[in-house]
Amino acid sequence: MPQSPFRERLASAMDSADSLICVGLDPQPNRTAADEILSFNTRVIEATADLVCAYKPQSAFYEVAGELGWRALRDTIGAIRRVAPHAFVILDAKRNDIGNTAEAYARAAFDWFGADALTVNPYLGGDAVAPFLQRPDRGAFALCRTSNPGAGDLQSLRVGEGEPLYLSVASLARGWAANNHDNLGLVVGATWPDELAQVRARCPDMPILLPGVGAQGGDLEASVAAGVDGVGRGLLVSASRSVIYAGDEEDIRAAARDLRAAANAAKPANISS
Repeated sequence: MPQSPFRERLASAMDSADSLICVGLDPQPNRTAADEILSFNTRVIEATADLVCAYKPQSAFYEVAGELGWRALRDTIGAIRRVAPHAFVILDAKRNDIGNTAEAYARAAFDWFGADALTVNPYLGGDAVAPFLQRPDRGAFALCRTSNPGAGDLQSLRVGEGEPLYLSVASLARGWAANNHDNLGLVVGATWPDELAQVRARCPDMPILLPGVGAQGGDLEASVAAGVDGVGRGLLVSASRSVIYAGDEEDIRAAARDLRAAANAAKPANISS
């Protein structure tokens, strides 16, 4: 079965840079002034453009800067298009709501900001996720097993016949993707490599966004080994502070280059080509 335009674009981005790395453009308010966000991000993009397959601006760090921040977010995505046209752009905003509210969130992410994908909360169910999946070339990543320490408070609750909720979310998301344009992925943290392996077994072909590498201390090697698909793709290894605040441009580039090399080296030797 041919891949959807969404999946084709994601695979192309990975192949273009020979990379699984997604750089989180998360300008910390105590380190980057609001009127410096765009120049800061552009410096990071220019230093890493040929080394990564995606960028993931976290909306909160732009919202907190008010009007300047909103403008910087849109202009940052424009800078990615100019400097790294191959790269996928994921707006990390964890949005969702019902009906026309979800549609408005989707329009804002895809039309106003120009993102390729948006992180979404699946708790409201399939009808609320569907508005983010109506465009074959755009899509979403649904929270599944998040990287934070308290993730298990809800995500590990036993449901149905006794499986953890995050696995039920993975199964539901697989069905939602199949019923739309095969343009839904999952968010699973690198802090949970065993759970990641379970999710990958449940959803062998779905793309997975992997936060938690770097400052959060996730296990890169174990997560890549557990999370890539059968052709060594399908996993977006996201790192933010450990790359963007590594130092000057050379240091930022070195951090991204080293992370790319480590992720590629961690791919299982027996994956099909």
